[in-house]
Amino acid sequence: MSGLLLGVDIGTASSKGVLARPNGEVVATTERPHELSLPQPGWAEHDAEEIWWKDFVSICQELVQKADDDIAAVCTSGIGACLLPTDGNGKPLRPAILYGIDSRAEQEIEELNDRYGRESLLDQCGAVCTTQAVGPKLLWLQRNEPEVWGKTEMFLMANSFISHRLTGEYVLDHHSASQCDPLYDVHACGWIEDRAEELAPGLQMPRLLWPAEVVGEVTAEASQETGIPAGTPVAAGTIDAWSEGVSVGVQNPGDLMLMYGTTMFMIEVLKEPLHHPGLWGTTGILPDTHNLAAGMATSGALTGWLQKISGGVPFEKLTEEAATVPPGSDALVVLPYFAGERTPIFDPAARGLISGLTISHGRGHLYRAMLEATAYAVRHIFEYMQEAGGGGDRLVAVGGGTKGGLWTQIVSDVIGRPQDLPEQTIGAAYGDALLAARAVGLVGPDTDWSNISDTVEPNEENREIYDELYGIYRDLYPATRKQMHHLAALQKGGEVVT
Repeated sequence: MSGLLLGVDIGTASSKGVLARPNGEVVATTERPHELSLPQPGWAEHDAEEIWWKDFVSICQELVQKADDDIAAVCTSGIGACLLPTDGNGKPLRPAILYGIDSRAEQEIEELNDRYGRESLLDQCGAVCTTQAVGPKLLWLQRNEPEVWGKTEMFLMANSFISHRLTGEYVLDHHSASQCDPLYDVHACGWIEDRAEELAPGLQMPRLLWPAEVVGEVTAEASQETGIPAGTPVAAGTIDAWSEGVSVGVQNPGDLMLMYGTTMFMIEVLKEPLHHPGLWGTTGILPDTHNLAAGMATSGALTGWLQKISGGVPFEKLTEEAATVPPGSDALVVLPYFAGERTPIFDPAARGLISGLTISHGRGHLYRAMLEATAYAVRHIFEYMQEAGGGGDRLVAVGGGTKGGLWTQIVSDVIGRPQDLPEQTIGAAYGDALLAARAVGLVGPDTDWSNISDTVEPNEENREIYDELYGIYRDLYPATRKQMHHLAALQKGGEVVT
């Protein structure tokens, strides 16, 4: 069997597609930008019809025209874990409630953590309930939009919405399901049936598959819309960060991916499940593997914010200015919680802080300090991974933020560890193509398409200053948490959190 593999990723700010051959050669790529909807403070949504499906159809129509061979299989990844309630035909009943950047279910999170117990949730589900979890959002939907809940017959995520549209099958991959806390058992690799009935009464849970398993085949109706030939096998896919890990060979126990983007994301592959209250413990994308994962609320978003308020100065110029600033930014320390924080503090009411600022500091200092803030946050997360019994043996850096060299060098200096840089940086869509190839047997289950082109080594000369400033970084959040929460309440017009 031969042919081309079609991978599509539905991201927060854009959707990307790739056509690849079974040996990993890229035939064509394309991208569609789209908007993130923030209808209320703490809410983050996507219109599944207007963004997920329209982007997918447009990407497929373009790439199929560029195909010089048959399409052997297709796979989709997407932002997650999300909650898209639909009727029995898969018609969305409201916009999708997005992953951990959507913090609307704070009350339900606390309620479920208290009901089931944090230690019990960590042991069985791999994580306590946080803004990343789907369970609290299901409960929020029942309480706040009962008219929607009354019509809900399925809940989908970006990848499962696309696979349902293509095949008519109601499925979800095991990894995505493991982020539906508190509904999935990471040891048994299955739904906790009585808890699902308790939290989502009457709602059928989707059939579970591994990301590289075949869901079904493209129907004639879906073929007419997308241009993908009817009968083409469709792989289940998974959440985008995990597909990105696939794209760069992060799949063996001890591998750890550090994804530089609008947010920073980390995934460590494990043989046995581990957990920590400041991290997410999940099922892996391969059977018999597990993950420790972490995701920050901002990273590249900080530099984007600074660029915007600086009048749109090119990033190259800002990077040049930051490169002339000494390590430590002349004793400037930033807390990167400009949009609250996910791991490692799980505090949606946290706020950004710039400490040590003087009139002698310039724009380059601020830019470098933003990069250093994300590096301190990475170190904080790595310390938690090590406390849990992990920490990774090999770090692979991916994402747009790896270009230019300054950011990755700062991170290696702060954490004191080298980072491998892969040659191919297309991202999750490339990983989807590999999952599609695995699903139909064009490649083996452990095939790796990645090649390492460079390694960033830590500069030992900078260790002392970064160790000192990291200590200050760790002290600042607990010292200012009360004031942050007060300000967050005033910003929302709500009551002060104590």
